[in-house]
Amino acid sequence: MLQILLVTFPFFALVFAGFVAAHRRMLPLEAIPGLNGFVLFFALPAMLYRFGSTTPIAQLLDFSVAGVYLMCALIMVAFAIVMTTNSRIRWNDASLGALVAAFPNTGFMGVPLLAALLGPRSVGPVIVLIVVDMVITSSLCVALSRLDEREGHGGTAMFDAGKKALKGVAANPMPWAILLGALASAAQFSLPGPVEKTVWLLADAASPVALFTIGAVLARSQIQSSHPMPLSDYVPVALMKLLLHPLLVLTVGMAAIRLGVPLERFALTVMVLIAALPSASNVSLLAERLGADNGRIARIILVTTVAAFFTFSGAVTLLT
Repeated sequence: MLQILLVTFPFFALVFAGFVAAHRRMLPLEAIPGLNGFVLFFALPAMLYRFGSTTPIAQLLDFSVAGVYLMCALIMVAFAIVMTTNSRIRWNDASLGALVAAFPNTGFMGVPLLAALLGPRSVGPVIVLIVVDMVITSSLCVALSRLDEREGHGGTAMFDAGKKALKGVAANPMPWAILLGALASAAQFSLPGPVEKTVWLLADAASPVALFTIGAVLARSQIQSSHPMPLSDYVPVALMKLLLHPLLVLTVGMAAIRLGVPLERFALTVMVLIAALPSASNVSLLAERLGADNGRIARIILVTTVAAFFTFSGAVTLLT
């Protein structure tokens, strides 16, 4: 356990550093979108391209990993919506809450953390999970969030929201970086020397800046959306994310293996650890844009990020 904490501590320490920097205004709140833009449009795509281009293409096309993980994500979304929808939490808030219950912080935290813990072999399954969450899980939850408007728009609001969500996926550079990396892997293509060095330098910056940015985004969300709220509005969802999600992935994955699905046990370990990660921090920005209760979403993300230092480390200890 101590050895695992020594590996995970720097990752969570960088998140804490970003939180303190923004909370104490050492980092102006106005600068956070710039940091986020650098990570999203430059550093993280470079890192994903590097991992994708250096990972065997067979690992990037593992449909067993994608299918099992997608099934679990859909179950999590449905369960979270059913358990949290009430007279105050309607479809918009419930759907975005379900998204943080099912969408781990894989891009900003999972890729470098799993590579450090399990080695480069873990990158293939991680990239598959990123694609599932970005393309399907997030699009589904965005579409469901519009059901509150369905009656007033002749039943077209959900369909329109689904189209907008898919357009958002198409405008996100991360899936394209993964696709280009996969094509480079399949074709055994290497970038020209100077270009490759530039991309690799950006990739090296992705992990520390992304983790620092997570903390800064959480601090800004807490400052801007700190209205009173009962614990029952966000703690149960945080527990779903940190405990139920990895247990569900483990259970479904073990059942799939017993039924003959060609799912490697190492890949299942990676999937469970990804599910044990805290909620994706960018859902807070999405909630703000869709008019959901961003204070609730930010609290869920903050609780899962703080608690995951212990729960994620415990999961690693049990599985490895």
